[in-house]
Amino acid sequence: MIIGGLEAGGTKMVCAIGNEKGELIKRVAFKTRTPKETIPELINFYKNENIEALGIGSFGPIDLDEKSKTFGVIGNSPKVDWVGFNIYKAFKESLLVEVGIDTDVNGAALGEVTWGAAKDAKIAIYITIGTGIGVGVCVDKKPLHGLTHLEAGHIIIRKDKRDDFEGVCPYHGDCFEGLASGPAIEKRWKDKAYNLSNNNKVWDLQAEYISQALVNYILTLSPNKIILWGGVMHQNQLFDLIRQKVQKHLNSYIKNDYIENNIEKYIIAPMLGDDAGIKGALRLGYLAKKQAI
Repeated sequence: MIIGGLEAGGTKMVCAIGNEKGELIKRVAFKTRTPKETIPELINFYKNENIEALGIGSFGPIDLDEKSKTFGVIGNSPKVDWVGFNIYKAFKESLLVEVGIDTDVNGAALGEVTWGAAKDAKIAIYITIGTGIGVGVCVDKKPLHGLTHLEAGHIIIRKDKRDDFEGVCPYHGDCFEGLASGPAIEKRWKDKAYNLSNNNKVWDLQAEYISQALVNYILTLSPNKIILWGGVMHQNQLFDLIRQKVQKHLNSYIKNDYIENNIEKYIIAPMLGDDAGIKGALRLGYLAKKQAI
């Protein structure tokens, strides 16, 4: 089956052609501009590829309730030109193929549970920490939805006594994203994260906030695997610091060998690397086609 995959990001739109095995045949990227400028380029790309289905992993927030009149509509995004735009409908009506859609981070989680590091996980969490913080959850290899899609990047965590930073989230100030995203690091420390690699104070505080969030996810969702990625997680020292602090905060409350003795196999980087999102989009397209048959 020839499937189109779209990883719709705030900076760029990654378009791919692949198949139901997650094999990528072709990939191109277009700059994200306004919908009027961007969407026709993407549609023309897919029209020339004879795809049988399309999967979209999109930036959000986005309405994913199939019973809703605004299904597929982008909500209060920082990309103001896209607010109110129905990205699902634009492709469905133009390409006349089955379209599967979810958040970009749920797409990445889906890629990892299908072909990556969480293939054996009943519940897997994928967290991307970069310009924002997104959290995707898959249960039995399906993205988790409820009232809306998850917005677990905005959970409230305890502020460290060493930190008087007010946070950067325009809605919540010092929520998880407000304290630990890339822009939060830059504003707090007056420098880009990649220029701060040797500043231990930066990464100890960062690990503190990430570990608190992970403890909350562990206690509420009991995941079998936690995958961390995004630009901030490219700091090599972070993984070990986070694992140590997770163990410290749990304080042996959870009696499980993965957490107590093999945490390096529990809190991990994605096996698919930067391909997790686009491969997850292929999977969304495949599932939409399968469901329609």
